[in-house]
Amino acid sequence: LEGPEPVHDPSGRREPRLNDLTRGKKITAWIAQVVVAIILLQTLFFKFTGAEESIQIFETLGAEPWGRYGSGLVELFASALLLIPGGAGAVVALGLISGAILSHLTVLGIEVAGDGGMLFILALVVLLGSALVAFLRRKQIPVVGARL
Repeated sequence: LEGPEPVHDPSGRREPRLNDLTRGKKITAWIAQVVVAIILLQTLFFKFTGAEESIQIFETLGAEPWGRYGSGLVELFASALLLIPGGAGAVVALGLISGAILSHLTVLGIEVAGDGGMLFILALVVLLGSALVAFLRRKQIPVVGARL
């Protein structure tokens, strides 16, 4: 699972490798990726089927139906990226969920449609899980990863 040894330059410094994760970190990252993807796919279902709660949320935000469908497409994209190795899905999920949490804190409130705060709690789980994956897989993030 670890792969070949990292390449060393003549000065003796170790070059970072994209797959430089221990077995435990890989397992932790995959568990977090799957949990976040499942949550996103579950909420995606309600957005695409036009569930009453989803419509109410996006009407309150003044973004029904385009915001509901648009965020659903981003959730689908993030979920797909989370189910393949790398950190890109975590970055997309972080951006998406940051907007959702901000909406809860500024417009929607913690409790939405009598859910007891469950959507907000799920959003926090996605935020923490995505942040963990982004941190663990930071060197695998396209464009900036090699610099991290």
